[in-house]
Amino acid sequence: MEPVYIVGVGMTPFGRMLDVDIKTMTRQAVTAALEDAGVNADAIEAAFFANAAQGHMEKQHMVRGEIALRAMGLSGIPVVNVENACASGATALNLAVTQLKAGENDVVLAVGAEKLFSNDRALMFGAFDGAWDVSDTGAIQARLMKLGEGIEPPAGTTSDKPYSVFMDVYAAFARFHMKTFGTTQRQIAAVAAKNHQHSVHNPLSQFRDPYTVDDVLAAPPITYPLTLPMCSPISDGAAAAVLMTEQGMDRHGVDKSRAVKVLASVLQTGSDRDPSEVDRHITALAARRAYEKAGIGPEDVSVAEVHDATAMGEIIQIENLGFCPFGEGGPTSERGETRIGGRIPVNPSGGLESKGHPVGATGIGQIYELVGQLRGVAGPRQVEGARIALAENGGGLHGIEEAVACITILARN
Repeated sequence: MEPVYIVGVGMTPFGRMLDVDIKTMTRQAVTAALEDAGVNADAIEAAFFANAAQGHMEKQHMVRGEIALRAMGLSGIPVVNVENACASGATALNLAVTQLKAGENDVVLAVGAEKLFSNDRALMFGAFDGAWDVSDTGAIQARLMKLGEGIEPPAGTTSDKPYSVFMDVYAAFARFHMKTFGTTQRQIAAVAAKNHQHSVHNPLSQFRDPYTVDDVLAAPPITYPLTLPMCSPISDGAAAAVLMTEQGMDRHGVDKSRAVKVLASVLQTGSDRDPSEVDRHITALAARRAYEKAGIGPEDVSVAEVHDATAMGEIIQIENLGFCPFGEGGPTSERGETRIGGRIPVNPSGGLESKGHPVGATGIGQIYELVGQLRGVAGPRQVEGARIALAENGGGLHGIEEAVACITILARN
């Protein structure tokens, strides 16, 4: 099939931006991606627009991409709206890759934008309520909470302030991991501290304050074993990528030395499994498919961005991705192997915990970071000699894991 390349990326700052609307964020990210690619908007032949919550937040339930893109002058092209919960952005990129490989177009845009922050906290946290099967939420929540049985939360380790129910789910995942593999709260804190330290050097990150492990442990609790710095925040933001075939690059005179090749883009949904079958986790299955398509193994990956909606999520995902054996994610992180300069740097951007998590934009935000890493332009957070990069983006919940996972593998051209 036709090789596919990412030739331009753009991203807004992630954060709380009450006065910036989704059209403005979309224009900022797309304009930056076009400038990075060295092409004008009229080069774009099709667009995939990722957004998860605009219907809930603003009642814009339909034609979101057509509206946001026409506001910046992009019209007359096919526009596909993409919703796949927190994996919406990576799914839009996957569809853009597929469109190019199918030979339908030579220049395609993938963009994700989300406006989640609100002074109405009930509205804001309610944006996540539809990311699982709403027909039986009580039974689903009870089943997920059962995963954490056997580890009793100490007194005073649950916040009295409102937070997303998904933090309870991640806490249950964490307690399951703790009782199964001996993972400690301090190991989880080591992940959060590492990511917050990485984010100090990311000017687009929502949070840029450094934390030590002790700082993370002493921070306000959310729900045991998670404290506030271990959890991703509510965020606004947008990110975009321009993708081309070789013919597209030739036609538009793109600098091929800056192009990043897509080795694999794999989309996977989950299946029913027993919690003990960790090797059958949705991300583990998707990663095996992606490695096979790319013709590489986990040992070949130079740098990764993973979906750390909480610090526990990173521990689970580095195991699923084969960066360490199952059950060894905590010790691997505590030893510093996932730091910049370590054996396999993970989330040099600061990850979702620090960079932010504007749901529809998150997956393409990961791509923005990895393209910079492969080009060698990431500044103080540059991973030396980065040649192959992997992004893992998951979304929603179904059964005892994410409803969808997307793995993208990129290589320096």
